Amino acid sequence: MSRAEATKARILQAATEEFAAYGIAGARVDRIAKAASANKNLIYVYFCNKDGLFDAVFDAHLGRGLDLVPFTPDDLPDYAGRLFDHYQKHPEVLRLATWHRLERGTALEADPAVAEPARADKLASLEAVRKDREGTPGFAPATLLTLVLAIASAWSPTNAASAPETSVLTSDPAACRSAIVEAVRRLL
Repeated sequence: MSRAEATKARILQAATEEFAAYGIAGARVDRIAKAASANKNLIYVYFCNKDGLFDAVFDAHLGRGLDLVPFTPDDLPDYAGRLFDHYQKHPEVLRLATWHRLERGTALEADPAVAEPARADKLASLEAVRKDREGTPGFAPATLLTLVLAIASAWSPTNAASAPETSVLTSDPAACRSAIVEAVRRLL
């Protein structure tokens, strides 16, 4: 890895922590540069501005990062369990997604197809599975995907219904995962 690539990686790591903690508006480029042991000007050279840096972080964790959890439309309970595992290993993912929704929600609403091509692929896969199955059609793909994602993140600190200090997650994450998988199985 070249020196420039190493610096860029340190900046992205520091920015991930900063944006997860403070959001876009609350994040400070000075703190990111200091945490990355990098010159503040390099952030502007590599990412143009703070919004460009957030976009790079968001893409790394929610775009390419969630590709680490392969979507299995024909086995949604397992997918939900693997998402839960990913969220446990990478708690910043849901925090970044929450900040994105809070601070850029109107941009997503204006043109969701541009913001979420991966979601469109998942919906198409769910529709194909739905057409292949006999019997009742069940939930529409968009509703089903929304429910599965919500269930998989049920014990997230970003979930207002989850009380972190009394959560079973701290004492028994395996029970939480099992409940998520079973809930999605019953949903289907």
